[in-house]
Amino acid sequence: MNKPKILRPEECQPAHAIWFDRKKYVTVNFKVQKPKDVRVDIQPDKVILCCKNDTDDVFYNELHLYDKIQIHDSRERVYDRHINFLLRKMKPDCQWPRLQKDSGKPSWISVDFDNWRDWENEEDDGKEEFDKYMDMMQEMASGNKGKTPDMGDLSDSD
Repeated sequence: MNKPKILRPEECQPAHAIWFDRKKYVTVNFKVQKPKDVRVDIQPDKVILCCKNDTDDVFYNELHLYDKIQIHDSRERVYDRHINFLLRKMKPDCQWPRLQKDSGKPSWISVDFDNWRDWENEEDDGKEEFDKYMDMMQEMASGNKGKTPDMGDLSDSD
């Protein structure tokens, strides 16, 4: 079952990526406006993304990951303004100090400080929280206003 390789297009640029670490997962969001022609290749040690945006700019990202992931329990979702990757770590409870194996930091990768948190305060692996968040984002993207989500637990003051 060999998937066709995704070749780097001649004229392309990397999509800006923000990422955060959890005990069992690493989450990466590639910021692309109205992504289309999305092609993804998730390998145990590498992730490749190739797509176009609403103005036909071509984006190509190849990430050689800090550590191995479980490809059958990792997935991507395409949204209106970004492409989200949820990558399950091969070694849970192993903190990733960076996203890529190489210690050099490309300018297109940054830490998602809004979602970063210390593991001591993390009560579960974050998957349930992630799924609720993604479901809420999907509803918002589809225009389904529905009931306003309860965000009372986000407040710092009680």
